[in-house]
Amino acid sequence: MDKKTFYITTPIYYPSAKLHIGHAYCTTIADTIARFKRLAGYEVFFLTGSDEHGQKIQRTAESQGVTPLEYVDKIVESFKELWRRMEISNDDFIRTSEPRHHKVVQEVFRRIRDNGDIYKGEYTGLYCTPCESYWTEIQLDENGCCPDCHRPVEKVSEEAYFFKMSKYADAVLKYLEDNPEFLEPKSRRNEMINFIKQGLEDLCVSRTSFNWGIPVPDDEKHVIYVWFDALTNYLTPIGFLDDAEKFKKYWPADLHLVGKEIVRFHTIIWGCILMALGIELPKKVYGHGWLVIDGGKMSKSKGNVVDPMLLIDEFGADAIRYFLLREITLGLDGNFNRDALIQRINSDLANDLGNLLHRSLNMINKFQKGVLLESSGGTEIDNSLKSEAVETAKEYRALMENLQISDAVKLVWKFISRCNKYIDETAPWKLAKDETQKQNLSNVLYNLAESLRIIAVLISPFMPNTSRRILEQLQVSQDIKLEDAETFGALEVNHKVGKPEQLFPRIELE
Repeated sequence: MDKKTFYITTPIYYPSAKLHIGHAYCTTIADTIARFKRLAGYEVFFLTGSDEHGQKIQRTAESQGVTPLEYVDKIVESFKELWRRMEISNDDFIRTSEPRHHKVVQEVFRRIRDNGDIYKGEYTGLYCTPCESYWTEIQLDENGCCPDCHRPVEKVSEEAYFFKMSKYADAVLKYLEDNPEFLEPKSRRNEMINFIKQGLEDLCVSRTSFNWGIPVPDDEKHVIYVWFDALTNYLTPIGFLDDAEKFKKYWPADLHLVGKEIVRFHTIIWGCILMALGIELPKKVYGHGWLVIDGGKMSKSKGNVVDPMLLIDEFGADAIRYFLLREITLGLDGNFNRDALIQRINSDLANDLGNLLHRSLNMINKFQKGVLLESSGGTEIDNSLKSEAVETAKEYRALMENLQISDAVKLVWKFISRCNKYIDETAPWKLAKDETQKQNLSNVLYNLAESLRIIAVLISPFMPNTSRRILEQLQVSQDIKLEDAETFGALEVNHKVGKPEQLFPRIELE
């Protein structure tokens, strides 16, 4: 039987500056979903990358006396370094400046032009360079500035190619209305339906006022305009041009995960482009919320941009991943607050999880020389812990399949709390003093080790490094599958566990 496949993408990030915690949030969600799907037995292709062309990059590079490619090379290296340190498990990293991508974009342009959906015209419009977006007068904000970033727009007029988006408006509208699962959450879907109903204009897809971009085939003075180039990135690494079998295997994408501000491009523009190519639309676009810092949106001018590299230096990647995934309900805006992060590290990670591992391994080492003895019989308390373990794993699978990641994290922590309570209820240190309680003691210690094994499997998509460290201390194989968590009793009798090591030191507040 062929393995089920799962193709997931993040947006490709713009290398105008270093990435901030908001980018790390989006990529962490995508990574968690990718890791979960691998754990559940899917063959996963997880793509992230960088969106490198356009006037803004060209201007910045010129002002620094370097070529656009030299300028972006350095920044893209910092992206890749961040993903390494965040333990992001992407299968490919696409750069729009790569020759493999140029070929795809030019071929897409050629096919759509050849079937009559791209024509040449004259463009006059209000252009926002930072956002690389054109706006009409009525779309501007109350100060006559860009409605997205609220910076000034400039009037430009140039010869350009246009994509007949208006021709596909009704088809995309019908698709959105007929396929409620295509765009989530629901609030974004309603926004897009209303946007199309106001009327779709044809899309300007080339520029002549700068040259940092992919040349239009057979008309080199034009470069292909940003969204047409950027969105096509999702086709490049899965063999659109050079590997029909791979393309068939992974397309349509299962999930495009994007920030809510670019949902329009990923549903409407991308939908129209794919329809013009005669290619299926992705199965789902999910527009996540923003990360606000202490209640306000992050911006360079406010000076409240959080650098994830510094956070990793201070707290480690897993603690940051845990906080982002737990605190923010996917689809809603979430608040990032340093004090709340420290509080979570101390209570959930150091206290609940760290202590559970430390106490359990300590007692197995102290009372049974580190060896798990046979578990048989068992009290009502033992049996309720076992059934809660299996129940947790089942419920976890359902939550993760539904992208309810924050709920899945909380569910696992509820079970961790249950295990800590189980230690207090069974008091193994008392059982160890009573020779007649030997069997009860070995049952309790076995159940704790087995619960920790299950916890390590369930947290592996959220906190890959912590999961590995728990499995190492339990001296269990790192080669895990989701079904390993769905049965209780997999640890062998006479299995020897390792010595406990602290997972998360408590952070002392000044």
